[in-house]
Amino acid sequence: MEAPSSPLCFVLLFLASFVVAMAEDPYRFYTWNITFGDIYPLGVKQEGILINGQFPGPQIDAVTNDNIIINVFNNLPAPFLLSWQGIQQRRSSWQDGVYGTNCPIPPGGNFTYNMQFKDQIGSYYYFPSLAFHKAAGGYGGIRVLSRPRIPVPFDPPAGDFTILAGDWLKLNHTDLKGILDSGNDLPFPDGLLINGQGWSGNKFTVDQGKTYRFRVSNVGISTSVNIRIQGHSLLLVEVEGSHTMQTTYSSLDVHLGQSYSFLVTADQPPQDYTIVVSTRFTNPILTNTAVFHYSNSNGVRAALPPPPGPTIEIDWSLNQARSIRWNLTASGPRPNPQGSYHYGLVNTTRTMRLANSRETINGKLRYAVNSVSFIPADTPLKVADFYNIQGVFTPGSMPDNPSGGPGYLQTAVMASNMRDYVEVVFENAENQVQSWHIAGYAFWVVGMEGGPWTPASRQSYNLRDAIARYTLQVYPGSWTAIYMPLDNVGMWNVRSESWGRQYLGQQFYLRVYSPANSWRDENPIPKNALLCGRASGRKTRPL
Repeated sequence: MEAPSSPLCFVLLFLASFVVAMAEDPYRFYTWNITFGDIYPLGVKQEGILINGQFPGPQIDAVTNDNIIINVFNNLPAPFLLSWQGIQQRRSSWQDGVYGTNCPIPPGGNFTYNMQFKDQIGSYYYFPSLAFHKAAGGYGGIRVLSRPRIPVPFDPPAGDFTILAGDWLKLNHTDLKGILDSGNDLPFPDGLLINGQGWSGNKFTVDQGKTYRFRVSNVGISTSVNIRIQGHSLLLVEVEGSHTMQTTYSSLDVHLGQSYSFLVTADQPPQDYTIVVSTRFTNPILTNTAVFHYSNSNGVRAALPPPPGPTIEIDWSLNQARSIRWNLTASGPRPNPQGSYHYGLVNTTRTMRLANSRETINGKLRYAVNSVSFIPADTPLKVADFYNIQGVFTPGSMPDNPSGGPGYLQTAVMASNMRDYVEVVFENAENQVQSWHIAGYAFWVVGMEGGPWTPASRQSYNLRDAIARYTLQVYPGSWTAIYMPLDNVGMWNVRSESWGRQYLGQQFYLRVYSPANSWRDENPIPKNALLCGRASGRKTRPL
């Protein structure tokens, strides 16, 4: 005969369930409808990508370790994906939202992204990754705050503003794609946007005497930008998820794909001041402005002229980049607490040298890395890898070093192993600034210098307080070196943030492999994963 249950057992069971529920990280749910709509950012009617009728799209506000569930309904007449710049997708490249990892959402279809902002804080953004959709909008900001009781190395600001700045062309995205497909380069941008608006289309209202945080991301496709605020200094506090040494700047360069946040104190007479964003290393210089509005100014404009910015000076930008250092005493959610992981004392196991180049292949303009110009496969690489579909890609088809040979087309995948600790040197022999992103990772930018890289260049590396970030710039005729622990299994996109170059082949995939094939190292394929190409008709997992 079964013994009667004790009331104490029920109490203990209830308490255990309560503790588990309380311990689970919060969930935030979104439903996004993707449509085309008429937009006029530079005064000319264009076909823009709207999210829930908005351009830019809705901002995601989250806290470290939050689970973000976004159900995306594609109402475009074309396949669609969103990618999440800087979100590391720990153990889950399935959620990265690029064609190498995900089958596109078909017209009229939907897909639910299920992400966790694991061990991350800081400033990020999302964007559409397929075709040339990025030139049509569809982007928005992501703000990840620290968990309560985690100390932040500055007082809470009175407000937290997002600036999504970037170059823009009046041609529709389909026309731009056609230009690239025909073997030609993109035309020069027509202007700059700030939060989807042209000249003086934005106003940021502040109270005199208070301090505000500005998060600035360069969401453009072609050019670096510089930002400055008339009569005010910028106190840099965070770069792409890392607290920085708090250094004051008159202006900041923000290269393609990058995100910075700084504090501004409204310590001037109550007037309206000008926020200026201008292109770098271009001729002509493009400019856009916004208003830094004191709430008690009555609309009086500052008599000072708008602040001039740097234009084509490479050394100015290089020296500023070198001056940005990691705050070793700040708390930060990461696998190794900020400042306690001595990245410079760990021996690297492998060196990769990556050289970008402009190529002509089959009579058309292409861009390449180590002479390899990437072409997409008929099946996303991560999907093909999971199902062991042969002939889609070959691990190791991306060489570790420049060959100096002619460019060629290849679905390039670099093979690597979990827990390798690699040195990657980006080499730029061309005459324009390059900007690179590595999905799934943050890395330490240990050095950048003019001229060719040699093993002796390591003597100049910063092995103590280099900033950890997810993008990097490489100046003309220069190199930039990073250290990166390969601790995130998956298929990860390494790409140029110059979107025309990315589209024409300046990218590849880094396959980080673990022989354990364990859920400890990598999440299984999502139950709702879309399947396409040679994986069509296969099963994911039981729902």
